Amino acid sequence: MAEAEKERQLDFERKHEKDLQYIRNFRLMDDDFMSKVFEDKTCAEFLLQIILNRDDLIVQEVHGQHDLKNLQGRSVRLDILAIDKSNQVYNIEVQRSDRGAGAKRARYNSSLLDANLTEAGDAYDALNETYVIFITERDVLKRSLPIYHINRIIEETGESFGDEAHIIYVNSQIKDETALGRLMHDFSCTDPDDMSYPILAQRVRYFKEDKKGVATMCRAMEEMRAEAAEKAASEARHAQSVESAKSMLADGLPYETIARYTNLPIEEIKALDKPKSA
Repeated sequence: MAEAEKERQLDFERKHEKDLQYIRNFRLMDDDFMSKVFEDKTCAEFLLQIILNRDDLIVQEVHGQHDLKNLQGRSVRLDILAIDKSNQVYNIEVQRSDRGAGAKRARYNSSLLDANLTEAGDAYDALNETYVIFITERDVLKRSLPIYHINRIIEETGESFGDEAHIIYVNSQIKDETALGRLMHDFSCTDPDDMSYPILAQRVRYFKEDKKGVATMCRAMEEMRAEAAEKAASEARHAQSVESAKSMLADGLPYETIARYTNLPIEEIKALDKPKSA
């Protein structure tokens, strides 16, 4: 029995050799790994308590790699979506690229939360208080501060506008001896033994060293590769349909016929018909 288990382990390691190397080098600043770690409510709660400097915050539910739909019906994936006991909603993103944490990206994420958390007919006052939180590899706002809080104000008075939509940037470059600085230190560690906070180190160690945790990460990576392959295939099919539509437009075929053969929306076909639209 022991020999069979050993052989299975060797087969697993051979099959996932590259994945195991990636897992060893993962940090919390890697979004896919961060999403798995903070799917745990206790860890997500701990993270938010430090960033918001609140010890009364209790997370009710948390979702990693959560899909939201925009107004066009396309799916946008958030790293972490959490809801606390007061129904305040938190979107937490890690961004290694400055471009992915721009002001309009923050605005877009905030609008996605509003659009997906309300039902038709809900009163505007029913909107949840929301927080979009970016943990960034570099100091995106370039003011050398550890954390930035962005809230709408009435310019003439300096008073809060009171829309309860908050944006926060956490600068992971600052790793000092404050609670937030130690948290950012932990976000840069590949070895859980080097981490400051045991609650995070234990969760990271599970995915890096425990058999079940490692297997979970390997399966997650397989799913990500499958999704990436499907997305690439879908984009290729769409590009081919667009080229076919252009050829059909050049031949003078009506929009409805082109839509039937290409499965493209008529609005998209009309947009491709630039000379006619002009």
